[in-house]
Amino acid sequence: MGILITGADGYLGRRAVSALLETTGDEFVLAVRAADAAELAAKRDRLDAELGAAGHGRVTVVGADLTRDDALADVDPRRVTAIVHAAAVTRFSVDRETAQRVNVDGTVRLARFARRCPDLRRFTLLSTLYTAGRHTGDVPERRHEDAGFVNFYEWSKWRAEQHLFDSGLPLSVLRLPTVIAEDDGGTVVQYNAFHNTLKLFYYGLLSLMPGEPSTPLALGTAAFTSAAVAHLVRPEVPAGIYHVTPDPAQTLTLGQLIDLTFDVYERDDNFRRRNLMRPIYCDRQSFDDMVDIARRLKGGPIEQAVASVAPFGTQLYLHKTFRNEALRAAWPGYAAPDPLALADAVCDHLVASRWGRQPVTRQLEGAL
Repeated sequence: MGILITGADGYLGRRAVSALLETTGDEFVLAVRAADAAELAAKRDRLDAELGAAGHGRVTVVGADLTRDDALADVDPRRVTAIVHAAAVTRFSVDRETAQRVNVDGTVRLARFARRCPDLRRFTLLSTLYTAGRHTGDVPERRHEDAGFVNFYEWSKWRAEQHLFDSGLPLSVLRLPTVIAEDDGGTVVQYNAFHNTLKLFYYGLLSLMPGEPSTPLALGTAAFTSAAVAHLVRPEVPAGIYHVTPDPAQTLTLGQLIDLTFDVYERDDNFRRRNLMRPIYCDRQSFDDMVDIARRLKGGPIEQAVASVAPFGTQLYLHKTFRNEALRAAWPGYAAPDPLALADAVCDHLVASRWGRQPVTRQLEGAL
């Protein structure tokens, strides 16, 4: 009997598999999307190499495109005792059609398969804290009402949650933070909107900052989130909704992040020579106007810069405090990364590596 993991070759999927191999004795069925037999073989080889000896004899890799009705035809439901659903499109800029097809309809198909598993004890959905959408204030670990959404990614993950809440399955929902590094050391191997926005500031391509300086930011690492998955899927841990995030009192604010980022930048000779100013915070209407103007200037650097910020910028005006009492009760010994130290390490890595374009061979002068 084993654990089925979708999106097992994705950034967090691979790390969740590695963590579960270390903490359980289960066998695993790893579902990956592959266009043909050659791509499936290549993905199988990469997973075998990455998982190493820990996966030998315990891992079966199968092709599964959850946009197809026959996605899991090669998986015997009688073998599956738990499911971890990690497959998703996670771009903030994803269009509605793709978000519906992959994140919503794919979840519906997987739930249909799950109901055919006679010994299923847990269905774990990897979701996002931002299924809260436009909610503000305290955000508890419970089912969200529809308060509207900033982008179709948030909306689609919320819709996936809603379907599963009504499915009758033994469900856990793990709402994850924005992952900005591999671990507390700050190394970045997968770049997202967080890193791209900091890059715009470094190169002077963005001088206005959407949001309120007091807005909390839920940031984490791949190591922290994969450890959470490995712990929370244990059969002895109650099913439920868990916010995988630092305690509210330890959450970084937008203002702290921007100040710390420029403190790191200003230790770099190349940045100092450009004499760039720190960004100015703009109100919500000004941000909306900037986005509108940028969209009219098609193909220019302004449009490209604003396009990377626009899909999530509105969230930076929506003050949220993600409660995590259920997480702390279920995982008493958990240790989230120190947010200030993590942000400092990430910014140091980004500058030293020039956002992944060169090897990191030094720390910035004055770096701790």
